[in-house]
Amino acid sequence: MFKRKAKEKKIKTPRFQTFRDAYDVTKVVKPWIPFALIGIFLATWSLGIVIGATLGHPYYFGFIFLPLSFLTTLLFFTRQAGTAAYASIENQIGAGASVLMAIRKGWTTTPAVAVTRNQDMVHRSVGRAGIVLTGEGSHGVSQMLNDERKKTERFAPGVPITLVVIGDQKGEVPLRKLQKHLQRMPKKLTAHQMREVRARLKAVGGLSMPIPKGPMPTRAPKVR
Repeated sequence: MFKRKAKEKKIKTPRFQTFRDAYDVTKVVKPWIPFALIGIFLATWSLGIVIGATLGHPYYFGFIFLPLSFLTTLLFFTRQAGTAAYASIENQIGAGASVLMAIRKGWTTTPAVAVTRNQDMVHRSVGRAGIVLTGEGSHGVSQMLNDERKKTERFAPGVPITLVVIGDQKGEVPLRKLQKHLQRMPKKLTAHQMREVRARLKAVGGLSMPIPKGPMPTRAPKVR
């Protein structure tokens, strides 16, 4: 009898290591982050002690506000780490692909389905919203997107195709908002149709390209 091969164990990155990597990236982009974290923690905790002293229970409120101070500091750090992660890869080759591939649920991205010598490139993502072609680079990427749309329509006729250009100009999507933009798109395909489209486009593939390294948020941070 043939024995089934044992499943390979997935190597998980320790949470502390993930937090440390995020902190290192954030500190490079925002050198003031350690002072801000200490300040927010002490300010929140001091507020609890002052409230407690006013009510005649400083130790009790100090104890209650201790975990709240940690939580407030962690929430602030998470937000800052998210924006720092985007800032650390912005303007790098393949930054858009890195952000798109960090979406873990509902989307599959094939990076660099089209590339020029000027390092303009188009990435193809498939999800319940259909096919999204994302371009990053110079103004010439708009023509690349139109060419890639025509090519994609031949392999997936009738499937909704959306064009996205990464940038800060009118009509473009900033890199930091790219994940949220895709995740908010209305669903137009069933799960079965989505799998069919993925299978159809799998043979088309893409090009091998460098992806910026570094911790990327799985969800787009809220940016006001």
